[in-house]
Amino acid sequence: MTAGEPAADKVERFRSLHVPGTPLVMPNPWDQGSAKLLASIGFQALATTSGGFANTLGRLDGSVTRDEAIDHAAALVAAVDVPVSADLENGFADAPADVAETIGLAVDAGLAGCSIEDYTGRRDDPIYEFGLAVDRVRAAADAAGGRLVLTARAENFIHGRPDMADTIARLQAFQEAGADVLFAPRVVAVDDVRTLVGEVDRPVNVLALPGAPTVPELAEAGVARISIGSGFALVAYGAVVTAARELLDHGTLGWWAQAGPGRDATRVAFSSS
Repeated sequence: MTAGEPAADKVERFRSLHVPGTPLVMPNPWDQGSAKLLASIGFQALATTSGGFANTLGRLDGSVTRDEAIDHAAALVAAVDVPVSADLENGFADAPADVAETIGLAVDAGLAGCSIEDYTGRRDDPIYEFGLAVDRVRAAADAAGGRLVLTARAENFIHGRPDMADTIARLQAFQEAGADVLFAPRVVAVDDVRTLVGEVDRPVNVLALPGAPTVPELAEAGVARISIGSGFALVAYGAVVTAARELLDHGTLGWWAQAGPGRDATRVAFSSS
């Protein structure tokens, strides 16, 4: 890794890390400090988490604006030397032309990649109609023009529509529309993952949720990338809650025993800041 590496070189480095059967394990930091920490541990690429970032603002997932998401992504890009991809939700727009505008901002932010999903943001009608979903990915791919690695997400399973046939059809269409990586959150059963990988011709990302297969099992299934979403952010918040409850409810300080690893890790990760 070289400080000041051109954005185009980071894009190509990020692209080269997507190897089916030898998956890139890509964690999702939620601020600059966690990004520096994870990069210092040895992860080769990072991605933002829409939910984790929203939580830093005291909000729930889905409440961040486009400007906030782009500014946050740019801050993470500036904080680390590894490639950074961004969760850009549905592109913060319905119309393909507006999604393309979001992708242009992502390129300008120096991102190596980003994802666009087919979730509308509306509970009563959560998934974009097939044709519009494909048009949105095509507009995103055209706007990217190879200047970042575009991940297209089919959100059926994460929004109560466990329709594997439709999910595969969408991913196949997204592939033809120009997506570089394909992703169907909550498709985690190893047989389903293996089926999905076998039906497309692009690298596949899997979200490592509770009960998901292990990294070696996903590698055997042909997965090219594994992400964790807001997982690490929630672990961090959980640790704070546990320590705070001990202090508030019992007045004891046993929680300090858990602070040592964090102190040591931040001293290493932040020493060059």
